[in-house]
Amino acid sequence: MTQTAARPQPETEPQPVAGEVLLPEMPFGDSREWQAERMRLLWGRRQFFLRVAGIALLASTFVAFLIPKEYTSTAQLMPPDAQSTSGMAMMAAFAAKGGGLGSVAGDLLGMKSTGALFIGVLRSQTSQDRLIQQFDLKRVYGTSLVVDARIKLDRNTSISEDRKSGIITISVTDHNPRRASALTSAYVDELNSLVAELSSSAAHRERVFLEERLKFVKQDLDDASNQLAQFSSKNNTIDIQQEGKAIVEAAANLAGQTIAAQSQLEGLRQVYTDNNPRVQSMSARVAELRKQLQKIGGTGPGTAKGSTQGADQSSEMPYPSIRNFPLLGVKYADLYRHAKIQETVYELLTEQYELAKVQEAKETPSVKVLDAAMIPEKKSYPPRLMIMLWGTFLAVALSTVWVLGSARWEQVDPHDPRKVLAQEVAGALKARLPWTSRNGFAAELSEEVTKDGHDSQRPPAGPAGR
Repeated sequence: MTQTAARPQPETEPQPVAGEVLLPEMPFGDSREWQAERMRLLWGRRQFFLRVAGIALLASTFVAFLIPKEYTSTAQLMPPDAQSTSGMAMMAAFAAKGGGLGSVAGDLLGMKSTGALFIGVLRSQTSQDRLIQQFDLKRVYGTSLVVDARIKLDRNTSISEDRKSGIITISVTDHNPRRASALTSAYVDELNSLVAELSSSAAHRERVFLEERLKFVKQDLDDASNQLAQFSSKNNTIDIQQEGKAIVEAAANLAGQTIAAQSQLEGLRQVYTDNNPRVQSMSARVAELRKQLQKIGGTGPGTAKGSTQGADQSSEMPYPSIRNFPLLGVKYADLYRHAKIQETVYELLTEQYELAKVQEAKETPSVKVLDAAMIPEKKSYPPRLMIMLWGTFLAVALSTVWVLGSARWEQVDPHDPRKVLAQEVAGALKARLPWTSRNGFAAELSEEVTKDGHDSQRPPAGPAGR
């Protein structure tokens, strides 16, 4: 068997891909020399960098202290616990507090938690307009329109809800720390007020209905009581049953006394004549007892043809007669029954109204303050130290770019079309902007152009001159 040795394949150089730009590779030694030249250039301009850093530090310090202070007051609310019996409210509460699958299910079903509802109420136009009117924010923010004041208030207010714990955070930023704290507390008060006003629970609707119904029932009860009082005052009746019983007993007593006096009178007439004083005295007593009995019975001469009211007035008695009691009793019983019905209805509605108020308080989402708004002691803006450091850093970085760019510009060939174009643009700007000659930019540019022109006229240095 003959074994064939594998011939080594010649290494092929990678072919450039079409459209690919190949950058010239710089040897490692040249790279180190290039870096050293740049570092030497920057070190040579260290005085310039120090001046730039000092000027930038002063300027940034001035700007940092020129910006007015702002204070932020924060209040945190506990997650609301709406005790609603409806299934949707229970699922919304589960989606708000359960987290995980409950929150995802609530989002998919389009249901929002009560915390999200609270945030919507706080950011509503009604709540913001009340705060603007309460604190006169149009004057504070320097605006003439309510819309502009509302935009600035919304910009200075941050309301967020923690997805896990459900805690609602309200933060208000203002130049006055006391006003920032007052605005934050006012947000909480407005939330309580609006939630109570906009409650749409069944207990709230029942309470509103009972409240309106109580107004009419109270009016009916007052009318019935007034009618009964006027009837009783006009007919001298207080308690028709007790008065009737008392008058019947009085009439029976008078009738008994009349019969006894009549018997005595008949006995005296059998012994004495009518001119006897004893007979005359007993006759007068019998006549008086009959008169009183007729008054009680309503059978007097003034009541035979008159009405019931006329009989009562002519008799001049502090109580109605027995003859008028049936008519007065029916009318009195009707008025008394009507007043009693209205009173019973009013008592029942009042009891239901109080129960509805308690149930509404249970079903209305309550706002529980976890951290009340306090007057901030430290400013929240501006971060003066960061402004000073970043201002100095940016100035030094820009000056570094300027130094390196200037050095690179000097190394460009004066006959380079790009440099010639830049010089032409600079000349055109110089002609258009005469103020450039006052700040030294044009003089520096012309000096640089002249220098480049002289350098271009010099013969190139050979290897020995390098």
